[in-house]
Amino acid sequence: MDDVLRRLKPTKGFSSLAHNSLLAALPLIIFALIRLNQSQFTQLAIILVVLSKWRMFAVRPRFWPANIRANSVDLIVGISVVVFMLHGSSAWVQFAWAAAYEIWLIYIKPANAALMISLQAGIGQLAGLSALYLSWPSGPMYGLTLLTGLICFLSARHFFDAYEESYSRLLSYLWGYFAASLAWVLSHWLLYYGALSQPTILLTAIGYGISAIYYLDHYDKLSRALKQQLIAIMLLIVLVVIIFSDWGSKVV
Repeated sequence: MDDVLRRLKPTKGFSSLAHNSLLAALPLIIFALIRLNQSQFTQLAIILVVLSKWRMFAVRPRFWPANIRANSVDLIVGISVVVFMLHGSSAWVQFAWAAAYEIWLIYIKPANAALMISLQAGIGQLAGLSALYLSWPSGPMYGLTLLTGLICFLSARHFFDAYEESYSRLLSYLWGYFAASLAWVLSHWLLYYGALSQPTILLTAIGYGISAIYYLDHYDKLSRALKQQLIAIMLLIVLVVIIFSDWGSKVV
């Protein structure tokens, strides 16, 4: 399987140059389509993000599910950037998102070190949740619950793939279930702090804290004091959100 993917991904010569040029041009093409300010061009931008992952289907169909899961975080980030550009307040803000996507495609996504894969998973979850609640604030409860759980599940699987965790599927399902449950409860009082929803903030704080503890423990760098500090920071953020939220303001 890895040999097939390596053959499909050009690494040198003209093919490599063409591939990297098209990859670098993708954010600028999306920026241009969003600036046209037409719904059909926005849909085309999303289609281009999906088509950029054509290699997922350039193998036998039995490998498609695994390829889709392996590329899910990249797809989540790409579609999220389209959403962020669409809601950008000015051309400069939209261009900044295009530049951020360029950095993702060229520097962050290709990295394969454990720390960078962990970063990819964290960015994918944060971007996906932010885009979901930004673009669909009045969505039905079941839709928000299902998509929140799916985004967190896929991000967790991407994270654990870096560590060859034997219980990666189970732990990912547990995190996805927790995220979906939290989204279901909070969808009764869907609150926003600027552009970020309450579920996004809570899941990001808890998820980043747990992943940091796992990473440090995996490499034997987790002291008891550091673990207590990370847990305290997570609890503090959760308490601040709970205490200072206006629970009487029901949006959904």
